[in-house]
Amino acid sequence: MASQLGRRGFIASATALSVGLWPAAPVRAASAMGFDEARHLLSRTSFGATPAEVHALETVDYAGAVDRLLGNIRRTAATPAPDWVTLGPAEVRRQQQMADAQRKEAGNGKKLDIVRPVQEQGRELKNWWIEEMLATDQPLVERMVLFWHNHFTSSMLKVRYAPALFRQNALFRREALGNYATLLRDVARDPAMLIYLDGMRSVARQPNENFARELLELFTLGEGHYAEADIKAAARAFTGWSVNRETGQFVERPGQHDSGEKTFLGKTGRLGGEDIVTILLAQPRTAETIVEKLWLEFVSLKPDRAEVARLAGDFRRSGYEIKPLVRAILLSPAFRDPANRGALIKSPVDLIVGSVHMLGLPVPEKTGLLRMLQGLGQVPFDPPNVKGWAGGESWITTYTLLLRQQFLRRMIEATTVAPMEAGMMMAQRPNRRADRKQQLPADDSTVQMQQMQMAERRPVEGRSLRNAGVEVRLGPTLDGVESAVLVRTLLPRQPIDSVDVPSSPGVAVATAMLDTAYQLK
Repeated sequence: MASQLGRRGFIASATALSVGLWPAAPVRAASAMGFDEARHLLSRTSFGATPAEVHALETVDYAGAVDRLLGNIRRTAATPAPDWVTLGPAEVRRQQQMADAQRKEAGNGKKLDIVRPVQEQGRELKNWWIEEMLATDQPLVERMVLFWHNHFTSSMLKVRYAPALFRQNALFRREALGNYATLLRDVARDPAMLIYLDGMRSVARQPNENFARELLELFTLGEGHYAEADIKAAARAFTGWSVNRETGQFVERPGQHDSGEKTFLGKTGRLGGEDIVTILLAQPRTAETIVEKLWLEFVSLKPDRAEVARLAGDFRRSGYEIKPLVRAILLSPAFRDPANRGALIKSPVDLIVGSVHMLGLPVPEKTGLLRMLQGLGQVPFDPPNVKGWAGGESWITTYTLLLRQQFLRRMIEATTVAPMEAGMMMAQRPNRRADRKQQLPADDSTVQMQQMQMAERRPVEGRSLRNAGVEVRLGPTLDGVESAVLVRTLLPRQPIDSVDVPSSPGVAVATAMLDTAYQLK
């Protein structure tokens, strides 16, 4: 069935499941929440959940479980930072120029092992974050770091200075569940953001509007809630905010700032960047934008307008405290509604990182995981554009569904014999031509025909594994768990592609991971 589903068919099947085929215990206040609700809570707040993690929460009352997830927040990463994070941009440029000169001197036609610092640091930075996602004992924090990374987008491809992106990631982690007003003010001064949106070159005689436009359209008000004149005024207000080219630190250059009078959202004066942020934080629409995006992240693809307005009002009155907002969302009736279980599609990070975490087997080299994420369209530190990853239904096309199951199958096959080394997990390099086709309109008959031809060449359904007797070698996270519990842990709903649960736990895991329902959370 999975190989026959395009995006519309997949979404239709997911919607049909929302009637509650997977049994769920009734919600009881101030009592043990039960297995299914504990699993749902963890599926939305972590990267995959093991049976032991679900069992640890199922005996706790729901509010207590939410408070446990939000308690004792650590604001720094547990994984050691790469050793180059203290390098300034001038030193990185010097090293890159030396490497480029060596390559040129040796000849462009020869295969060389000369390390190019910008590219190598970018690879190490991505590997570092994947390691942190896998190693963290606070996955909700890490999910929020990824959320803010997709809200305040920056890309290694444009910034080309990994230490700045590492520090931006540290900022997102520090304020992951902290204060949005503080985060917004700090992002406006963040060197990676100033490079990415060209703010470092914005001066009084030639204001650059890129940051101002995205600040209004993506970070705060949303499209349709401001005028072009407001963008121009904001751009003038932020002139002179720049980056020191030697140290990579934020610097304010008063001589390059437009100190003239400006009118922004009805406020007139000699406004600077801080004034613009203050005015935006006073707008009710700013809080609504953040609540809407968090709703899409945690609850469902259709925000409840009344609930959004209520939560946004509380968010503003709290001074933009993020933790109470997330707590309110997780405690909301909509989040706990059984109809919303399995109503979201896993992002590539959810799918790949969550599967590795769930299987509990080591991945010594993370580059193989990066290549999987690249093939599926979500590489940390490399979002596609300033709007970030669209998410939601966009994660699934006929092609990506097949590729997702191909990657999962390779994971399963790797676990049958040895720990998941990068070489074993690595699927073929992403098909750039297919990636481009994926971006064309869904009703393009040529693209659809080619994607269906790919499907015929790639049989990846769970039934084929079960019939062949393929059995996952269970790691310590799954060892000793009954087949029915394993399937109930892995799937948010009843299986779509199969109805019976294999008696062998290893086969049950393989079958569940390749069931279409495994793509949901």
